[in-house]
Amino acid sequence: MDPTRSSPPIPVTLLTGFLGSGKTTVLNHILKQPDMAETAVIVNEFGEIGIDHLLVESATDDIVLMASGCLCCTVRSDIADTLLNLFVGRANGKVPNFVRVVIETTGLADPAPILHTLISDPLVAARYSLDGVVAVVDAVNGATTLDNQPEAVKQAAVADRLLLTKSDLATPATAEALRARLAALNPSAPIIGVAHGAVDPALLFNLGFYNPQTKSVDVQRWLRDEAFAAEHAHDHDHEGLDVNRHDDRIRAFCIVRDRPISWAALATWLDALATMRGDDL
Repeated sequence: MDPTRSSPPIPVTLLTGFLGSGKTTVLNHILKQPDMAETAVIVNEFGEIGIDHLLVESATDDIVLMASGCLCCTVRSDIADTLLNLFVGRANGKVPNFVRVVIETTGLADPAPILHTLISDPLVAARYSLDGVVAVVDAVNGATTLDNQPEAVKQAAVADRLLLTKSDLATPATAEALRARLAALNPSAPIIGVAHGAVDPALLFNLGFYNPQTKSVDVQRWLRDEAFAAEHAHDHDHEGLDVNRHDDRIRAFCIVRDRPISWAALATWLDALATMRGDDL
């Protein structure tokens, strides 16, 4: 019998929120706190989290050890494999000790398949427990995002905590209307105002085991749908559990230049792009 399996399950917090909502700013603030040492952070891409100011101590192909004591790694295949690899690495001493995990999803991620994996995968559930879901919502653009992006609605609906960012940039009426909308969408989740990413980690962690029954009937239906999809995906290499899935309207483009470009030129180009095609970004 594997002795590591008798250890208490490691709490996992899911940090979600739509593109530009401020997830990474919140995460960077959290990782600076002394109490957050020995935290493993799972992100979909290194580019989504700024770690330069945390002074990287060592790195491999997919893991960065930060001077704060936190561990940062990428999703190599799927959430389950990443979590299990981290657990095995900790057990055999190849990965530094960690006592909690934070998963930062991409802004386009539907949280339902990730939640289903964390709750239902037997290998994951034997080693980890879902401690809570934190969703970040932009006070300025949140209402428009909820109108246009079903993923954003799901992110807010499944949350145990809702972080309202950029309230200082929104009019009081706009912020209050969004608060009321979020409260109607997810009555059980406290709404916490956040300025410049600063939030007390005590408000976000040790929330207790995630219970879908405390959420709306929509959330429970989404998770049932994921269970059905997972059951029928075993013969298709788990196609139904792609944590980054989104529809074909959304694409990524990469522009590579051989020579450096000045900040003034880049800023001008970005401003023009946002002005002409802002609704498509």
